[in-house]
Amino acid sequence: MTQQKCDGYLSEIQERMDGDVFKAMLEVMAQRLMEEELALHLRAERHERTQERRGHRNGYKGRSLKTRMGELALQVPQARGVEPYSPTLFAKWQRSERALLVACAEMYFMGVSTRKVKRILDKMGGFELSASTVSCIAAELDEKLTEFRQRRLDAYTWPYLMVDATYVKVRKKGRVVDQAVLVVAGVNNDGRREILTWRLADVESEDTWTEVFRELKQRGVSGVQWLISDGHAGIRAAVRTQFTGVAWQRCWTHFMRNAMAKVGHKHKDAFAKELKAARKFDDVKTCLMEAERVAQRWEKDYPRAAQQIREQFEQTLAVHDLPPEHRRRVYTTNIMERLMKEIKRRTRVVGIFPNEASCDRLVGAHLLERDETWHCERMRYLVMEHLKEPVPKTKTAKRTAA
Repeated sequence: MTQQKCDGYLSEIQERMDGDVFKAMLEVMAQRLMEEELALHLRAERHERTQERRGHRNGYKGRSLKTRMGELALQVPQARGVEPYSPTLFAKWQRSERALLVACAEMYFMGVSTRKVKRILDKMGGFELSASTVSCIAAELDEKLTEFRQRRLDAYTWPYLMVDATYVKVRKKGRVVDQAVLVVAGVNNDGRREILTWRLADVESEDTWTEVFRELKQRGVSGVQWLISDGHAGIRAAVRTQFTGVAWQRCWTHFMRNAMAKVGHKHKDAFAKELKAARKFDDVKTCLMEAERVAQRWEKDYPRAAQQIREQFEQTLAVHDLPPEHRRRVYTTNIMERLMKEIKRRTRVVGIFPNEASCDRLVGAHLLERDETWHCERMRYLVMEHLKEPVPKTKTAKRTAA
């Protein structure tokens, strides 16, 4: 088992846990994980004699690991005749867990709802931290996140970029304000997806997205051909100046959500079925003709929905000429939707962050963990050989360029 498989295995188990039964399962799997990791460290399995072997096993040392599932009782394998073995399990548990812990502790030190904070900390395993300990944990996390956010991105080209944003509540200068969390992910020319960057901003606007895109280019992002997002005007304006000539794809999920909001409940199913059917044709021209028929059919009852179809439907077809294997992956920002949902779930535990740094730390820790999970995936997200020849920009792509 490789180190990447070890990391991925633990992440998968933790994501699926629910209940005390699984706490026991986690203990067993964590123990096995450390055994596998020590074998990698020694370059030999237990009782195996090889030329590559370095050092020997040297018993076990008891150690506990506190998680939201409760305290795990583990036996850490020891080594002699080689540099000390330190399980990544403890170092990586889990950056987002530690970021949440720091956020809660900071709330406590600032006098925020001590009963609520204690309830959260008890749920995480009953931690008691001093201000100095919180400071050390925060500094360690910040160092890792800074390294991640500033890494070079010029080892690959990035044909696809997906962007999205959500809002969280942060205390600033004595007031509680909404802060935008801007996130960019990409798929590189090896078919692998990565988290490229994130940023907190007072508002989601052309200026803030321009800063994000400019920073990505400075770090080496190039070769962008398609950018997928919702219809936010600030994103589209920033794309026009920072990624000239890039085709902009309006996310189909956002388009459908907005259109459905303009239709009465009793007609939603029929309307959705017809609109989805309109984009299933192979050629763009037929898709547009069918969409116009849908608009005409529903225009009398729902003129605003018909107007949206006429104004925006074509913008959902920018990737329509891609190979089907790619098209079904990138015609929406669903991977971003899942990221945003998880960010909201984790930030909801805190409620109101005591400061921007605390919020940025928790969001960044989650995104770093998600990026590591993607790196451990056995299968590539996209098979780039399907794009052997550069896909010519169709008339639709030109018209929908941001």
